[in-house]
Amino acid sequence: MKIVPDTSVIVDGRITKIVQEEEFRGCEIVIPEAVVSELENQANRGRETGFNGLEELKNLQELYNEGIINLIYVGKRPTLEQISLAKGGEIDAMIRDTAQNNEATLITSDKVQTEVAKAQGLEVIYLKQEMVEYKDLEITKYFDESTMSVHLKEDVVPMAKKGTPGNVKLVKIGSRPLSYSKIETMAREIVERAKSDFKSFIEIEREGATVIQFREYRISIARPPFSDGFEITVVRPVAKVSFKDYRLPDKLIERLRERAKGILIAGPPGAGKTTFAQAIAEFYSKDLQSVVKTMESPRDLQVGDEITQYAPLERSMEKTADILLLVRPDYTIYDELRKTRDFRIFADMRLAGVGMIGVVHATKPIDAIQRILGRVELGIIPSIVDTTIFINNGNVAAVYDVSLTVKVPTGMLEADLSRPVIEIRDFDTGNLVHEIYTYGEQTIVMDIGTTTYEKTPVQKIAEREIIKEIKRTVPGARIEVDMKSDKRATVWMDEEHIPRLIGKKGKTIDEVEKRIGISIGVEPFQERTKQLEEKYGIDVELSGNYVILNFGKDNIGTPFDILVNGDYLFTATVGKKGTIKIKKDIELATIILDAIQSGIPIEARLRTE
Repeated sequence: MKIVPDTSVIVDGRITKIVQEEEFRGCEIVIPEAVVSELENQANRGRETGFNGLEELKNLQELYNEGIINLIYVGKRPTLEQISLAKGGEIDAMIRDTAQNNEATLITSDKVQTEVAKAQGLEVIYLKQEMVEYKDLEITKYFDESTMSVHLKEDVVPMAKKGTPGNVKLVKIGSRPLSYSKIETMAREIVERAKSDFKSFIEIEREGATVIQFREYRISIARPPFSDGFEITVVRPVAKVSFKDYRLPDKLIERLRERAKGILIAGPPGAGKTTFAQAIAEFYSKDLQSVVKTMESPRDLQVGDEITQYAPLERSMEKTADILLLVRPDYTIYDELRKTRDFRIFADMRLAGVGMIGVVHATKPIDAIQRILGRVELGIIPSIVDTTIFINNGNVAAVYDVSLTVKVPTGMLEADLSRPVIEIRDFDTGNLVHEIYTYGEQTIVMDIGTTTYEKTPVQKIAEREIIKEIKRTVPGARIEVDMKSDKRATVWMDEEHIPRLIGKKGKTIDEVEKRIGISIGVEPFQERTKQLEEKYGIDVELSGNYVILNFGKDNIGTPFDILVNGDYLFTATVGKKGTIKIKKDIELATIILDAIQSGIPIEARLRTE
């Protein structure tokens, strides 16, 4: 019996198993040179499928050397033009010709190849894709319940990130470095299994890089020349969190039910954005009985079967959007927005009436909006995004309401300076925290006040522990704690109790600090009231295009009201360098500079709200 395997069945890695079965024992295997050339071309381009196919040919050669099979290579090598036209069927046609000329049976796992061969009267064996249990993958042995990702690289000890969003540690999960051959074997297995599992996909295959979605695992394979060594990175969600687990206030849930149609889910890497996006997708699909789709590259959201996940169509998200506009879902999750075209696609779909939820990297809540600036027209931003949800440490840390109004921007005094202004308000309190508007040719993002951030869980626990420790030392004392950072706090108490807390030569407070591991500053309540009411002069300087108000690094993150001649001008928060910066070409800066020239005092007052 003669058989001709095509490229698809060799890449699958099943041909060596088949030829050892009773039905095919002693058969003659005819390998077209077109198959070898196609695999060689793929391998030269750094594609895992090419390396897998060549490895399978080596296995066939070993079977031939052992006398188990007969193996011959026939035909001519295809030209470069024919190889470039492989997707159009040129290579497949050469393989069918080989089968016909040698009166052999064609073996393939390609459905189209099967149908064409049958139409030409060839004998064909079609190998359907087999379902393979993903647990059999070698890489799964590195995972336990707390593992978020596994990082494998040649000549490096295996590493893994373990924990939950906001509490992740990189730890060693092996004792010896992995060899190149070990990494290569695992990579080959991953590609083979992805081709034989209906719920797995090769999302991206480029020179030196392959991205595979294997069930819940997102696997990235990198090899030289793209990377400096053979590497496999596997990411998996630690847990699937339901919408109810976030315990959101009824006010926000009502907003999501009734008004929010353009939502940005923002946060730093590893904060839990994707987990929240999954939860909100399930909420819209199941609780609101809405049609929900996703746009992902690669597809790694873990959602129910009723939610269809779309990848780039012909490598283009624009084409995916065209299809979605015909499908007309109620809501679409776009994961992630990175490049200008992503934001423009998001905007086009939202303006077409589709509810959109975008996932975007941001270090602060306002950064989510700022990433849109310059990519779409300023005036239509509130029509595209009406709600931003900032995720930090796996929790909803801040929610913004975005709206458009016409008014005189904060800090400008002339009525004829009225213009369209995007107002960004803290959703919980309704306080105005940012304004965005144009001034001349510039787009201004003005920090109006402070955002109501939730303190981190660590800080909340620390505050309770500090109060508990101090009350043991000074029973009955009135105490308030303000965490300045994870390692520093200010304690406010009545002045009469302070000496007892400090102790002789500071011994008592030192013991408290050692027990809780946090540096404590102690101040009387009377001093706090005085600070809130006190006004003091500030150092003003010019630097480049900015007017700089210097407050010192002790006041980083503290909000101040800025006063000119005793009259309120604006409120701002001291930045990381201990300063507040104002562009020279806006009205606020002009007022401050005119005041300095006229000898009018510029003062600051600690914000009380």
